[in-house]
Amino acid sequence: MSKKLALAFSGGLDTTYCAIYLQQQGYEVYTVTVNTGGFDKDELVEIEEKSKSLKAVAHRTIDATQEFYEKSIKYLIAGNVLKNNTYPLSVSAERAFQATAIAHYANEIAADAIAHGSTGAGNDQVRFDMIFNILCPDKEIITPIRDMKLSREDEIQFLIDHGVSGNWEKSLYSINQGLWGTSVGGKETLTSNQYLPDDAFPSQLLEKQDQDVTIQFEKGEPVGINGESLSPVDAIQKLNELAEKYAIGRDIHVGDTIIGIKGRVGFEAAAPLIIIKAHHALEKHVLGKNQLLLKDQLALTYGNHLHEGQYLDPVMRDIEAFFESNQQYVTGEVKVKLAPYRFYVVGIESEYDLMQSKFGKYGEMNSAWTGDDVKGFAKIFGNQNMIYQKVHQS
Repeated sequence: MSKKLALAFSGGLDTTYCAIYLQQQGYEVYTVTVNTGGFDKDELVEIEEKSKSLKAVAHRTIDATQEFYEKSIKYLIAGNVLKNNTYPLSVSAERAFQATAIAHYANEIAADAIAHGSTGAGNDQVRFDMIFNILCPDKEIITPIRDMKLSREDEIQFLIDHGVSGNWEKSLYSINQGLWGTSVGGKETLTSNQYLPDDAFPSQLLEKQDQDVTIQFEKGEPVGINGESLSPVDAIQKLNELAEKYAIGRDIHVGDTIIGIKGRVGFEAAAPLIIIKAHHALEKHVLGKNQLLLKDQLALTYGNHLHEGQYLDPVMRDIEAFFESNQQYVTGEVKVKLAPYRFYVVGIESEYDLMQSKFGKYGEMNSAWTGDDVKGFAKIFGNQNMIYQKVHQS
């Protein structure tokens, strides 16, 4: 009797190979595609048709975009998470939700095995395997490309031999697109001393006239652009439409991979970078010093765990609970200036702004204390260091 197998399927070279190869190994292949904001309707239809042409038993398309926002992006914004102060986890964050949805599908169809097309050289193999082991511990994990160390040329020849047509010529740059940004890989990112050329990035400069954009936040979430009330997902997409015309959000991230080597990846993430910068500016006005300090420390842990696929670690729910409490008054508007290849925050407006002139104007006038109050405070505030200096004077 044939065994059921759930295959994570994108319709690309690797997963097309897997679909045919695994059927030859006697598996009933059920393909599943999880959309986290990277596919449009036409692309999803094309992927389903591809699955049918490969004689998969069935195909399932799962839209996890809203869940991806509610259970991940929301907290990446709350934490102002930028891996190594650079990368908004554009692709690494969504892998946990793709893997989780695939695992649930495999359980739903009572699959005996679960497969993906990862190679043995990247982070995704760990992210997928780990979540499958947690949510489907009884299912065999099969990874033909990794296990057989197949080259791209080997895969292409296999498909040709089996009558599968397609444009399998490797493009100069690999693109992975999602709601929270797009990664860009190419020959330049395999070195330590080169930058990606202009045409490697998905969006090109189309607008040269500066533009002001206002982002509305409510309890830390983006809920409007330029006065138009939107869902957070729609706000992200709307802002990206405006900002990508300025070729904003390009950079290269350098970091430590899960498997212990250094890696570089290019990315384009206009909306994520603008939202994080705007959100951070608003927070600095409405949160207290210690709230900001503690949140930054927890955000570092949250981002690192998510990057390494540890989304299901219960400490992540603990940090999210802190963020929920911490964001209660992060409400207001932030004005941002867009310009070719750059942006900056102009300022904020919020009823919770702690920089209110009735308490004092920094560097000018005080309203809530006297000069004598400051003299006494300054003396006591430095008292311990004064004692230290006296004791160690010799």
